[in-house]
Amino acid sequence: METGLFVWRTGAGMKELYVQAMNVLHRFCMIVAGSCLVAITLMIPWGVFTRYVLNSASSWPEPMAVLMMIWFSFLSACICYRENLHIGVAVIPMMLEGKAKTAIGWVIELCMMGTNLFMFWWGIKLCQTTWYQSISDFPWYSVGASYLPVPIGASLRPAGLVAGAGGRCPGRAFARGRLKPPAGHGPPRGTAAQIH
Repeated sequence: METGLFVWRTGAGMKELYVQAMNVLHRFCMIVAGSCLVAITLMIPWGVFTRYVLNSASSWPEPMAVLMMIWFSFLSACICYRENLHIGVAVIPMMLEGKAKTAIGWVIELCMMGTNLFMFWWGIKLCQTTWYQSISDFPWYSVGASYLPVPIGASLRPAGLVAGAGGRCPGRAFARGRLKPPAGHGPPRGTAAQIH
């Protein structure tokens, strides 16, 4: 019988542990992003109410909503990228099959990894440069802290991709069959241009 420590040291055990950790992180990102969206939904109407009803506009709702929108955007991007729900142009992959489709999938994923690396490195540099600057509406909050979602999001996307939903690996999504066109909008059956 294998002990728990031995299972942890095996490749399968470590992989399962990693996937579980990414699932927890994925859920945490969903909670934080959802909380930011709810807070924004409540703050903006309050700002409108104080401006046009009370004739005494609150100065904090708009800049606070912008800060929360930054966190919401980058954390939501991590979620969508892992779930393969992000916007993508699939014209070329739809025209290919087999290894060619998988190969271009790898190229696209590697380009995304390069973009994430760029955002991570220069995001850290941006945070370091602006860390000791303060926001006029929130003197206690650092400008550099407002840019933290950039390197954090860039580091979470590749980590979540490895443990992607359903075990998705880079390029695997492009190895599926061709997409079918909507009924009545495709070329006649049996033609060379038909999309299967």
